[in-house]
Amino acid sequence: MNLLDEGGGGEFNSGIFALDRVYAIISINAVRKKGGALISHFRPDEKDNIVLFPKTLDYYQIELTRMLETERYGEAADLLRFLLQCQGEDPRHYEEWRALLEWLTDAFPELQNGSPAAEDDGYETEEALARRHVEAKLEQDQEYAGKLLSAVIDKPLSEQTLLALDQLAYLDRPEVDEALTEWLHQEELHPLLQYRVLQTLRRRGTVGTLAIERAGEKVEIDIESVPLKPDDFPPAVQEVPERVGEQTQVHDPTLFYFAQELWSQIVMGLYGGRDYRSLIDGDDTVIDIWAAALHQLVADSLPDGKTDEEIRALYGITDEHRLRFEQVSRSIRQVVAVSGVQER
Repeated sequence: MNLLDEGGGGEFNSGIFALDRVYAIISINAVRKKGGALISHFRPDEKDNIVLFPKTLDYYQIELTRMLETERYGEAADLLRFLLQCQGEDPRHYEEWRALLEWLTDAFPELQNGSPAAEDDGYETEEALARRHVEAKLEQDQEYAGKLLSAVIDKPLSEQTLLALDQLAYLDRPEVDEALTEWLHQEELHPLLQYRVLQTLRRRGTVGTLAIERAGEKVEIDIESVPLKPDDFPPAVQEVPERVGEQTQVHDPTLFYFAQELWSQIVMGLYGGRDYRSLIDGDDTVIDIWAAALHQLVADSLPDGKTDEEIRALYGITDEHRLRFEQVSRSIRQVVAVSGVQER
């Protein structure tokens, strides 16, 4: 039995049988090509035989977060259904997965019977799904825009905050732009929430430049340039985790997965600031310095991680660039501390 969709390039090698149980593992090649293992081919009658390796569970949790962040709600719902079929996990996990699946299917009733057929990359399908849902809600309740704004601005940060932001992206109401822009001007928000608001404004078609404060630094953000997906970031940003992968993908894949997840959060916290501009304007050596700093951050949180000297050697960071390496390391750790991103 192949646990992964064979449509991803034929490089999967994931079927393992032991004592009548199937242990789901992942392929690094599948991760890089598909952005996550597809699980739609699991059959309901197999649910009592699926057990996840611990590291695989960590991976799926990371993928679930990424799917929600990039609005791949159909894929997220499919993944949650798969996880609920697995056995032997902490009961709290099942409660969280059920609650999240109910939240998704309530927000997007079209997901009740599985995700709709994907188009080329699934992105337009999810966007159309979200837009239809919001338009239907607005027809039923003319105060819906105000309720969503209140959920975002007046209530504590939660998953519902992010869901409300996603829905605001599709409401054709000028007061939404005004309220979100004023909120960004008046308050220094959590960096990751601030970035999500900027993404919402871009999705709404807002144009122009916003002068705001991010992590204590005054920055100007061109709304039309705010990345919506990982591939929208400049090449230098994308190359940082790729270089970590070159050093860890084979011998320490766990570190590679955590580095990818951590970097996606870090870059949202850095966006628009001096350090971000230094990275995207830098040369090859600058990218190596950032990759080494990211590698060190994750290695420090894992058992038997390499020393900073060993890591610098891997990336060719000489004494000439050591000071810059230490500066970048401090910047990354500050973003992690301010953003509340958890190191593994």
